[in-house]
Amino acid sequence: QVQLVESGGGSVQAGGSLKLSCVASGLIARVCGMAWYRQAPGKERELVSSISRTGFPTYGQSVKGRFTASQDNSGNTLYLEMNSLKSEDTAVYFCAAERLQYSAGSYSCSDIATGYWGQGTQVTVSS
Repeated sequence: QVQLVESGGGSVQAGGSLKLSCVASGLIARVCGMAWYRQAPGKERELVSSISRTGFPTYGQSVKGRFTASQDNSGNTLYLEMNSLKSEDTAVYFCAAERLQYSAGSYSCSDIATGYWGQGTQVTVSS
């Protein structure tokens, strides 16, 4: 099993910055790509950023140019640096990882919905 633990959330004023961390532990070899999602009250879960096993990040349209995702050299810690925060960034932020699975003689990465998820960390941006 793999455990994901997020930290770094908190309250900040609009225009401020926060940096989230997600530490992966356990059977790390069973992890493919990782991602940050967020969910605000009454809203659908939203992809914030995904980062491939090779470290290439992509971003949701609403955070492009403001957020930066990265990993440490070991690939066990995922970061999300959030700048120019807006009130609409207020949400619980989750770290997630695709599950490496083996079937019919080959390996593949699961859909992230069926992968590993952290408990989330609250980010509150006040205007």
